Amino acid sequence: MTVKSDIKKAAAAGMAAKGTYLMAAESTQDMSAKGRYEEMAKDLDKHLEFLNSRLAYLEENTLI
Repeated sequence: MTVKSDIKKAAAAGMAAKGTYLMAAESTQDMSAKGRYEEMAKDLDKHLEFLNSRLAYLEENTLI
């Protein structure tokens, strides 16, 4: 497996987790839990931003 494919898999898993957190936030009536799920989704945005920028860098700077 290559670094690029590892990063793509990590990004896909992050997107799936983000969707799960947002669905949980919508499903709960516990406002404390809702806020925490939304915060976790926002944290994943930071992770995804890094992964996507790293992938773009690798794609621009590798010949493979």
